[in-house]
Amino acid sequence: MESPCMSTFGIYLIGYIIFVAGVVWGLSLLGVPPVWLGVTGVVLAGLGILTGVGKTRRRDSNTE
Repeated sequence: MESPCMSTFGIYLIGYIIFVAGVVWGLSLLGVPPVWLGVTGVVLAGLGILTGVGKTRRRDSNTE
């Protein structure tokens, strides 16, 4: 079986990075202080990784 060029998790992560960048950019246009932009970016990135792993993780085939 051939491995795909881009994994599902990779595509999900790229999309989520674009989303986080848009949110942080929008907040910066609203005048939010830079420290809160960083906090927002880190929290959203962590949330994206958690949801991405949850959505793309393969289930164990030998569950009992």
